[in-house]
Amino acid sequence: MKHPIKKSPFNIRNIRLFIAFRVFFNSRFYYPIFTILFLDFGLTLEQFALLNAVWAATIVLFEVPSGALADTLGRKNLLVFSGVLMVIEMALLCFTPKENINLLFTVFLVNRVLSGTAEAAASGADEAVAYDTLKKEGHTTEWPRVLEKQMRLQSIAYMGAMSLGAAVYDPALMQRAANWLGLNIRLTQDITLRFPLLLTLVMAILTLWTTLQMQEPNHNPAAGNFSDEGYCKSTIQALRLTISAGHWILKTPFALVIILTGLLFDNCIRMLVTLTSQYYRVINLPEASFGLISSGMSVLGLFIPLVALKMVDKRSPAFNLWVMVSLTLMGLIGVTFVWPIIGLLPVILIRIVMYLQNFFQSHYLNRITSSEQRATVLSFKGLSFNLAYGLIGVLYSLLLALLRGQASRTQPFLSGTELENLIFVQSLIWFPWYFILTMVAMLVFARWKLGNSNEHKIPG
Repeated sequence: MKHPIKKSPFNIRNIRLFIAFRVFFNSRFYYPIFTILFLDFGLTLEQFALLNAVWAATIVLFEVPSGALADTLGRKNLLVFSGVLMVIEMALLCFTPKENINLLFTVFLVNRVLSGTAEAAASGADEAVAYDTLKKEGHTTEWPRVLEKQMRLQSIAYMGAMSLGAAVYDPALMQRAANWLGLNIRLTQDITLRFPLLLTLVMAILTLWTTLQMQEPNHNPAAGNFSDEGYCKSTIQALRLTISAGHWILKTPFALVIILTGLLFDNCIRMLVTLTSQYYRVINLPEASFGLISSGMSVLGLFIPLVALKMVDKRSPAFNLWVMVSLTLMGLIGVTFVWPIIGLLPVILIRIVMYLQNFFQSHYLNRITSSEQRATVLSFKGLSFNLAYGLIGVLYSLLLALLRGQASRTQPFLSGTELENLIFVQSLIWFPWYFILTMVAMLVFARWKLGNSNEHKIPG
């Protein structure tokens, strides 16, 4: 008797489109020069920090309702909506003139809101389309294979986007390339700063095209019916589940300590990582190298999780926490010296902590959370992390405004890039103190909440 040949999941159209969507949506060529892109457009560091706070707040506001929208209006419709927003957000930056600073800030503000909304709209809807398609075809056991291939292709595309994005941003490198090709053009920073944005716009168009090719795996009669009461009911239910998860976290000391501790690591480190392109510029690294450095940093993700796995097996959560605290302090203090070239070492330490923090958070939180509320608890964690990131963005913008005022009084002859670099270097000194203050408060709180519990002392 012949057995039927098992159909590969990659022969399914929706699965291929899901992988393509993840690759195109996340290939942002401007990521390695993120901070300096804003500054070279003419914005200030505090405006940059404030814009990122708006981005995080937008995700927080739309994360929960986006799930209800996906269930009510259809997952494909929400992904198409996300693709449309990505095209608009990138077109705004590609074609907005630099001359009017007030208009420029407004455009970047709209861009951040659209970007955050697109992130929230795509979150989960793409996986839902792919998984439901596999379920319809009877191939749910193939989901790990799909995820493995998707992550591998996305990582390759990410490294390519980082390297190429930083290279095309560098006017000196692009001028040499133009001369080698025999092109009689003069390339300046005002011209090349648009190149990573234009490349990302191409990715946005491909993202939108990909979503339009998808098919809704399950017929949803409510999809497209904006007046349907199901949306309101779904939204209310999602909010109730989130509140319920928050109540459980507050009543579970170990879960509360895990989330708050991770939150303190995440908001401080993520704020600094967001500023790395400006830091690389200050420590005299060529702009063309930023993408290669970002790609190199991603290699840490190949072996740090293996180290983290051994740590959770052999060591207690308390021990692992102290390892992270020590590495974070060494990294945060190290960047304040802004050593040329070797200033990369403290950044590597900070990146290692990011990988450890993500692994430990997932391991410990999933270990103590029941399956029926696991997704909601993780969603609550994501909401709280983005809210904290938005808050530190506001605080950082206020700090920069204060430092700018002091610099203007003490060194009135400084302006432009020199002034921005001075303010940035001075702001780095505050990161270790912020981390120490918040972490000491967290440790006192943890000791009070955990009391005589041994959960933080037991490995595994």
